[in-house]
Amino acid sequence: MRLVFITDYTEQFAFRLLKGILDFSKQTEPWMVARMPTSHKRRIGMDGLVEWSKKWDVDAIIGQFDPEDDISLLLQNGIVAIAQDHVRKFREIPNITADYEGTGAMAAKLFISRGYQNFGFFGHKGLCWSEDRRKGFVRELRNSGYKNIFLSELDPDEDFWEINYQSVIRWIQKLPKPIGVMCCDDNQGNILLELCKINGTKVPAEVAVIGVDNDEILCNMTDPPLSSINIDIERGGYEAAALAYRMVRERKFEGEDIVLKPISIIPRTSSNVYATKDNLVHAALAYIEANANHKITVGDVVKAVPASRRLLEQRFLKETGQTIFGFITNVRINRFARMLIETKDTISEIAARLDEPDTKSISRRFQAIKGCTPSEFRKQHLRKLGA
Repeated sequence: MRLVFITDYTEQFAFRLLKGILDFSKQTEPWMVARMPTSHKRRIGMDGLVEWSKKWDVDAIIGQFDPEDDISLLLQNGIVAIAQDHVRKFREIPNITADYEGTGAMAAKLFISRGYQNFGFFGHKGLCWSEDRRKGFVRELRNSGYKNIFLSELDPDEDFWEINYQSVIRWIQKLPKPIGVMCCDDNQGNILLELCKINGTKVPAEVAVIGVDNDEILCNMTDPPLSSINIDIERGGYEAAALAYRMVRERKFEGEDIVLKPISIIPRTSSNVYATKDNLVHAALAYIEANANHKITVGDVVKAVPASRRLLEQRFLKETGQTIFGFITNVRINRFARMLIETKDTISEIAARLDEPDTKSISRRFQAIKGCTPSEFRKQHLRKLGA
């Protein structure tokens, strides 16, 4: 099997997709996987790509195609093609796409749960994945009764070096604070955080930011680190390779779109705050977020905040709708749930990482909140992902 993978290799999305492709290839016959940057494909054109593919006896191509690319040239020459959608979806061939609207809704739900009343979206014009994430984000907010939604969408040809900084900075300055902003991906999230820093806007106190794709390099090169929605990219690469393999062997099989699913939100400092103007409650929330991997009590929180226990508990309940104890429990159980999904650690190992030596105790609390045992939760989630 000879495969060409054409994509933008400047971000981790490409390498996570490639990892999934290679994972499948190891289960079949030996594969030759050639990596081609999109810049080279554009330089040689579709005619050049077909000529190169015929020379090397290529079976299939997975990659980013531009709307003007004549895909029929590949099909006429017996080359299987699967598109990684980055501008629009193709009708002639299967697409590696994603639940973009569901991803936008996930970000909206996070900000709603943290008490925000103002919301923003920072994305790209004319790109299907950005536009659909914006649609899902806005729809979830409007269905929940929120109207204060502010949009800023750049031309897709504008990258970090060509962007009109001042127009985005003016947008940031005009945003009502505090506000939760979803970025269409981690690259836009990185740009927004850098411009907030230039402008002197406090993140996350004034502007909380979340990106998409969990590109760990991009997320951790910002100050503060960027929260992001993790997508099941490796699974998508695996399924794309399996689809290409079948289409090569069953020429009448046209295939179907591969839809990547959002897995969970990876919280980092850029969004780890509750939207409140109460400084005491803000301090309590910050302490809980920073220390929730350990067994902390209401007393620990009170010691970290200059207020009486009674006053703090009253104001905390008013601002968040939860008791301090209940909030601590929910944060810790949600972290437990995320580790069940994102790691292969045993339940006892995850409990130990959260400073919980009594596995039965945290399992009972987990079931009370999630409605199922940790083992059932893990199985249900993996089943949804097709794992």
